[in-house]
Amino acid sequence: MSAPSPSRADLVADAALALLAERGMRGLTHRAVDEAAGLPLGSTSNVARTRQALLELAVRRHAEREAHLLAPAGMPDPAGGPDALADGLATAVHRSLTEGRPLLIARYELALEATRRPELRAYYDATGAVFRDHLTALLRAAGSPAPERHVLSLIAWADGLMFSCAVGTFSGRPPSLAEVRTGLRELLRGMLGH
Repeated sequence: MSAPSPSRADLVADAALALLAERGMRGLTHRAVDEAAGLPLGSTSNVARTRQALLELAVRRHAEREAHLLAPAGMPDPAGGPDALADGLATAVHRSLTEGRPLLIARYELALEATRRPELRAYYDATGAVFRDHLTALLRAAGSPAPERHVLSLIAWADGLMFSCAVGTFSGRPPSLAEVRTGLRELLRGMLGH
């Protein structure tokens, strides 16, 4: 049985994300999305009439695709301790740096745009809260004495690593899965006291 074909809105959003990764925010126009998606001119405007609507569509689709890439439901049982949690998180971070690199770059473009558009900021933050809340629950279940504080440190560590290795000074070679796992184990052991 084949997977259902994506909706027109998903085609538009996927093309928008690809353009953000390839050309940046300036390259994101309704006409460019039509061309990138292989749709007749005007199709993107029928799905997302304004630039704000197009950006919101891209944020929503980004959250869906990143959730699939990071697969928080596939994380190990927190009762397995910091090493088991580090293994699951390392896989997610490594996927973002390798197969998900274009999606990661699109996220940076959207995050920067959200700093200039309060209406997009609220939308962007709401989609990101889902993963943050899930990670907070994992840390709580793993025995964190301060899960809200620890989730900030964990996300800051992972975001810093991904930024540095995707577009920053370490972009020449992403770290191996083993390297990411080692860093996360050190961080989680310090937080959880194991």
